[in-house]
Amino acid sequence: MESIEQKKSKEKKDKKESKKSKKKESKSKEEKKSKKDKKSKSEKNDKERKSKSELKAPNEIFLLNKKTKLLEVQLKDKTNSLNNNDLDNNNLDNSLNNIDNFNISLKNPIHTLYYHTGSISCLSILNDGRLISGIAAKSIIIYNKTTFQPDLIIKEHKSIVNCITQLNSGILATCSYDKTIKLFNIKGNNYNIIQTLNDHTDYVYKIIEIENKYLVSCSHDKSIIFYLKDNLKYKKDYQISTNGPCICIGQIKENEICYSEYKDKICFYDINERKIKSSISNIDKSSLSPFIIISKDLLFISGENKISIININYYELIREIEVSNSGWINGVCMLNKNILFTGDDEGIIREWKIEEDNLILISKKENAHNDCINTLLNIGNGHIASGSVYSLIKIW
Repeated sequence: MESIEQKKSKEKKDKKESKKSKKKESKSKEEKKSKKDKKSKSEKNDKERKSKSELKAPNEIFLLNKKTKLLEVQLKDKTNSLNNNDLDNNNLDNSLNNIDNFNISLKNPIHTLYYHTGSISCLSILNDGRLISGIAAKSIIIYNKTTFQPDLIIKEHKSIVNCITQLNSGILATCSYDKTIKLFNIKGNNYNIIQTLNDHTDYVYKIIEIENKYLVSCSHDKSIIFYLKDNLKYKKDYQISTNGPCICIGQIKENEICYSEYKDKICFYDINERKIKSSISNIDKSSLSPFIIISKDLLFISGENKISIININYYELIREIEVSNSGWINGVCMLNKNILFTGDDEGIIREWKIEEDNLILISKKENAHNDCINTLLNIGNGHIASGSVYSLIKIW
């Protein structure tokens, strides 16, 4: 039997162990509670982070969209700038870039120029981007690029100015009914005459430059003259005769030109071999309209109520397009490699889409002028200029 002392000692020991056990259990509960609180706090933080992220996402999307739009605008501006720089170049291949198509029939002129006292016979563009016109009143006017007011008026010819072209050297070449070709040095708003060529005996209609070597002119005197470049001046190299007044001339290949004998015959001339390669008769040709290369194989010719398209590899007329109620189609220019404009005796500007060997009429601007349109010109930046018999130039 246990003594009283042993019993007391045992009870005391049990109490200690019980107390110790309770303390341990309490500590375990506190640890569990602490872990639970930490987990709850962690989950709460996760939820808050997720909530903040969800709230932030629309802002991030907005900023991303805004940045994307800004980049798109910058890219568009850069593209337009590159296109505009191309258009300012007189080189045909560079000027035929991809400007968006527009219907001129839905547009009004952005400028109308009233500074003339005679018919607008020709339009051209200088290397610095300024518009220049030749006028029946014997004048040449160079216009400010921004205001389109005259920067310079040149009165050196004695009759109608028929053609103006700036050569690769920067020299301005002009020809006139006064039978002369004049070469000018243009510096800003000043000029000086470099040379006057007097080899023709009748009206000089057109002048072109070939390979930075020849200056070629055609005349009512039934001749074409080839001038050879000698520094900044030109001297007559040789001359060929035509069967009738030669009213238009153009370069169609590296060493080949075409020219019109009066209004119904087109000849193709090889410069190296100095002979006619081929000719096509019975084709209406406006005396004012230029030859236009609409592709590497096709030549555009405008006449009376009609457009002709010739394959310049086979020298064949492949298509004639009737343009009713137009009269003579004198003004022609290309906006880009897909779009061509014509202007006619009725004051109508038509917009055509070039499709392979055909032209499809897109739109027309009735009463673009109240009189005959003599000339059209691509002046760059998606704009064209038109000049009329009654002294007006309009910018579209």
